[in-house]
Amino acid sequence: MKFHIISRTDKLSNDLMRTAKDYLEDFGMEWNEESPDVVLSIGGDGTLLHAFHKYSEKLSEVAFVGIHTGHLGFYADWKPIEIEKLVLSIAKKEYEVIEYPLLEVSIHYQNLDDPAVYLALNESTVKSPDVTLVMDVFLNESHFERFRGDGLCMSTPSGSTAYNKALGGAIIHPSLQAMQLTEMASINNRVFRTVGSPLVLPGHHKCALRPVKAPDFMVTVDHLQLLHKDVKSIEYKVAKEKVRFARFRAFPFWQRVHDSFIDSELSD
Repeated sequence: MKFHIISRTDKLSNDLMRTAKDYLEDFGMEWNEESPDVVLSIGGDGTLLHAFHKYSEKLSEVAFVGIHTGHLGFYADWKPIEIEKLVLSIAKKEYEVIEYPLLEVSIHYQNLDDPAVYLALNESTVKSPDVTLVMDVFLNESHFERFRGDGLCMSTPSGSTAYNKALGGAIIHPSLQAMQLTEMASINNRVFRTVGSPLVLPGHHKCALRPVKAPDFMVTVDHLQLLHKDVKSIEYKVAKEKVRFARFRAFPFWQRVHDSFIDSELSD
């Protein structure tokens, strides 16, 4: 079996990376950055996002596992003190592979035939370089609304606990093939109206954002942020590809939600 490790580069994460590498090689596993079977992410959820985008073109071949060296994450659920147990489980292949939905982001330009296409593990956001974003929102090619506000966020189910939650969106179990559109400070008065609520769209639906005025937008895909010029439309759909995680033990999604946002211990 081939493996690779991506570290957050702080001292603790780097020390764990060296320890895990030595252990795994002692078990006869091969360090291979180009085509690993398993990628260990040591740091936090941000580190795993970097790992995901590094191997976004090899998702059918790679399974990810996260070790957190800070706070408990939704993707990084192993503790540093458990490194030996984790390495032994990897070496014995005592894990199952679970898959989560991803978001496909296609940015079409006014003067280019081919769109820029990205995959998002958490979310994609759209904002205007100016004060107000003005976008026509289409659902399955039918005009739904004209949005005016700070921006829009389309998230995956696993990413629903991230920026989407901070915007007031719903938390969606990652077993569901869906995506969620949430608003950022929409303008609603007697003249301008939006639905004002998050939209949970099933896997067979598509959503397109088409500019009304300025064609330049700040678009994020997870931690990546770029200014896109002369945009014709931004289209979202649930991707055909899926992210694969190596799961060694039961850690139910709702338990993760509880531990992250409520309390890790029951109170009297």
